Amino acid sequence: MVSRPPTITSLSELTALLDERRGLFIRWSRDLERDEASGCSRDSLTGAALPGLSANPLDVEDWWGNRPVRLWAARRLHDYSHLRRERGPGVRAWVLSGREVGRGPDNEPLIECHEAVATVDDAVMEEAEQLIGSQGADAWGPLDRESGSRAG
Repeated sequence: MVSRPPTITSLSELTALLDERRGLFIRWSRDLERDEASGCSRDSLTGAALPGLSANPLDVEDWWGNRPVRLWAARRLHDYSHLRRERGPGVRAWVLSGREVGRGPDNEPLIECHEAVATVDDAVMEEAEQLIGSQGADAWGPLDRESGSRAG
């Protein structure tokens, strides 16, 4: 059973968490308890069971250099924010700790979840979108493909 993790309510809070911990991932899910029970995602295109949960890494990469961790966090939330809309009501971003066990069809990490660290409040998503919007890269949207072809 998934214990109810705390909710991150600001981008600053998420940034502080990323400064403190490594091995964290974002997973977009309506029901993390069900996800953990199954232990796997499915490729939406082929129906193939994947050997872990689709997630995206939050660890700041070395190539990021001395750019703000706050911008990194906003970028990571922005990249897959379309999943919240595509998957319908109740889908939220979960911060998980875990171990990578493979790669999915979009080359995303597949993880074995060790802990549900936090959920991300919608206000943080709005804050992230504002920060990304202020970067002046209007042509750069979320990493969205046509609906129905993503792993979930």
